[in-house]
Amino acid sequence: MTAEPDGPQNIYDNPVFFAGYAALRDAESGLNAVLEQPALARLLPASLTGLRVLDLGCGFGDFARAARARGAASVLAIDVSAKMLAEARRRTSDPAIRYEQAPIEALAVEPAAFDLAVSSLALHYVADYRAAVRTIAAALAPRGRFVCSVEHPICTAMGVYEWHRDATGAELYWPVDRYGEEGRRDTRWFVDGVVKHHRTVASYVNGLVDAGLALARLEEPEADPAALKARPELALQRRRPPFLLLAADKPAWRAGCTRFLS
Repeated sequence: MTAEPDGPQNIYDNPVFFAGYAALRDAESGLNAVLEQPALARLLPASLTGLRVLDLGCGFGDFARAARARGAASVLAIDVSAKMLAEARRRTSDPAIRYEQAPIEALAVEPAAFDLAVSSLALHYVADYRAAVRTIAAALAPRGRFVCSVEHPICTAMGVYEWHRDATGAELYWPVDRYGEEGRRDTRWFVDGVVKHHRTVASYVNGLVDAGLALARLEEPEADPAALKARPELALQRRRPPFLLLAADKPAWRAGCTRFLS
């Protein structure tokens, strides 16, 4: 399933892709569980009590349910995939969580309606990142926080997602090329034709700053000692970072501004 020329891709409704993704996430066997999710949790506010939360690319609703368990007042969770949302609703019994089908690019919410916005491994599917971040920034209340994770630009640059190996199969190096050439990458993950969008670290960071947000933290997570002991193969991930995570805040004193710089 490929994207229409003028619209976002919805690869997650491809039945083969969906089955592979569901098996990976439910088994918690991927890098998400041991690297990305713990790092994302570290970037959240210390308390979610009473917060209005926006979950962008919510998948099975895991974060939405976790946020409510930590005291969030409400969660609006959106995803482009009907299959993902059907499974999220099946797993959720909470009227304070509202699921809506929409691409991130079509997000339409009231200004300052949320105290926390979170996007886990979704923004590298979005072609116009800057426009999306401007919309997210406008949706945040003063002192609100935006936390996101993406596949690291070192990984998306070539779109190949494979190590170069020697004749025995041992990993030699991770190839990086076309790093400064931002744009669409067609790749394979469970199925052919998965469309992602490469951009540099600078573009990810400056997109937040230009939207009027203040960068609070940048993370390139590695496995902790306990995870390395349980899964020694994770040491390989130290040779190239699989994920980039960013946390940015909406300053109260510039709440009405769309840019820090003129």
